[in-house]
Amino acid sequence: MNIRFISTKLQKVLCTEKELVRHYGSKNAQKIQNRLVLLRNAPTLAQMPSTPPYRCHPLKGDYAGCFAVDVNHPFRIIFRPAHTPVPTKEDGGIDLTAVTDIEILDIKDYH
Repeated sequence: MNIRFISTKLQKVLCTEKELVRHYGSKNAQKIQNRLVLLRNAPTLAQMPSTPPYRCHPLKGDYAGCFAVDVNHPFRIIFRPAHTPVPTKEDGGIDLTAVTDIEILDIKDYH
């Protein structure tokens, strides 16, 4: 998948190992890097594992239409499809087999 970032500041943090470690610690930084590689290598969002340890899952409430991937509890990588319009199925849900671009919004504990 193609990965975009909501801001250049977030992109700098997530694409620089030194910044990743500074913001999230070495243990989280390594897992964040692994999750980003997994996201980049997945042809579509449908190929992302929905079981632990990655657990790609849809979000609700304020983050409706977004997804998250587990890092270390309680941190998650939060992202949304970066398509206009977002590909949907006949039932109105997001068509994960057509999502090939995502935008990273944040890494945090949203609970």
